[in-house]
Amino acid sequence: MKKSGLASWMAGAVMLVAGVAGAQADPIRFALAAEPYPPFSVRQPDGQWTGFEPDLIRKLCADMQAECVIEEVAWDGIIPALLAKKVDVIFNSMSITEEREKQISFSRPYYDSPAVIVAPEAVEVGTKPEAMKGKSIGVQISTNNSNYVKKYYEGIADVRYYDTQDAVNSDLVAGRIDLMLADGLGVADFVKSADAKSAGIVVKGEVPYDPVFGRGMGAGLRKEDQALRARIDDAIGKLLASEDYKTISARYFDVSVAPKQ
Repeated sequence: MKKSGLASWMAGAVMLVAGVAGAQADPIRFALAAEPYPPFSVRQPDGQWTGFEPDLIRKLCADMQAECVIEEVAWDGIIPALLAKKVDVIFNSMSITEEREKQISFSRPYYDSPAVIVAPEAVEVGTKPEAMKGKSIGVQISTNNSNYVKKYYEGIADVRYYDTQDAVNSDLVAGRIDLMLADGLGVADFVKSADAKSAGIVVKGEVPYDPVFGRGMGAGLRKEDQALRARIDDAIGKLLASEDYKTISARYFDVSVAPKQ
């Protein structure tokens, strides 16, 4: 009896240790869009992810003492990938909106950025719908910017939707569209590029705030993953209050990107 009891205890102990090891072996899978979005995320030829958000991911994971991996997913399939449990966290400049909150939950915001109109300096534009009459507008699909364009300019202007921001940038440089609506921080490097300067492209101004722009950028999670959300919220809160956040953001931006709320 004693031998049988000891064997059972040992078997249970092995199963417990194996279970703990298995739990520790499962990394948190952070999703980034496969399409480059400098300076937020860029995949280097060696497979390494660089940019503002990969730097934040690494810092947050270090602070949480968690093993994490970055998985690349097409932007238009990033929420389905989360819901299908192919990834655990979306950390890719996704703004917090009521529409998205019908499907997923969000962490507290970790940065914010205005929407801007970008066009050749010679092109006269304004933000009011009547100012867009006869203009061709480029915008990346499945973004808050595209929601704004659809809400205010569709039917007035020639609105063209693109799969990636790079494609919008290219058509603007080539003169195939008159202007684009984009994330101000996301196109900061593009506007400084030689291609943009040669085409006379500048930021024409910020778009007035509208509820479709959401409440800043947050990490997207499945609604049932409340414990993980609490861990990430806590880590983001501590990071925002630290000098580390300022140091990381200063590598990429000339202005504060800290969320307003």
